[in-house]
Amino acid sequence: MGYGVISIQGSKLSLLQYGVIHLSKYAGYELKLKKIFDRVLNLVDEFHPDEVALEAPFFGKNVQSMLKLGRAQGVAMSAALYREVPITEYAPKKVKQSVTGNGNASKEQVAKMLMTLLAIKEIPKLLDATDALAVALCHHFQKGEIKSKSKSWEGFVKDNPERLKSLKASKSSL
Repeated sequence: MGYGVISIQGSKLSLLQYGVIHLSKYAGYELKLKKIFDRVLNLVDEFHPDEVALEAPFFGKNVQSMLKLGRAQGVAMSAALYREVPITEYAPKKVKQSVTGNGNASKEQVAKMLMTLLAIKEIPKLLDATDALAVALCHHFQKGEIKSKSKSWEGFVKDNPERLKSLKASKSSL
C-alpha cells in the first residue's frame, strides 16, 4: 500500500514524503490491517495534514482482492477519521486524468508525470508510492470540489448515503 505526502504553499507544490507500507512479512490479515492503521496514524501525527485523499475502490474480477482492498482502505480511512482529518476519495480514472490528462494512463506514465511535477529524480521501484502521490495531486488539482467534509464515521455515512445503500445491497446478496 502506497502513501504520499505533499505540501502546498500558494502555488508551490513540495514533496514531503512518499513510500510503501510493506505488508508481506505479516502472516495474518489482522496484523496487516493493524500495520496500515498504525502507519497512517503515524503519518497523520507527523505531518498534521489538513486533508487525506484516497483512491476509491474499483471493481475487479477477483472478489477476494476487492475485499482485501476494501478492508485496507477502510482502515486507512479510520486512521484519518480517528484524528478528525477529513477524507476524500477519487476514482482511479479521475486520478490518472487529473495528473496526466489521460484516464487510461499506465502506472509508468503517471510516475513520469510526477517526476516532472514534483522534481522526483528517479521512478521508485514500487509504483504504489507514485500512485498515492498521484491521488494527493489529484486532490490538489480538484481544489476540493469533490471534497467530503466528514470528520467522523457518522459524518461520512451522512455525506455518502449511496455508499451505505450499496453496502446494504451487497450484504443482502451474500
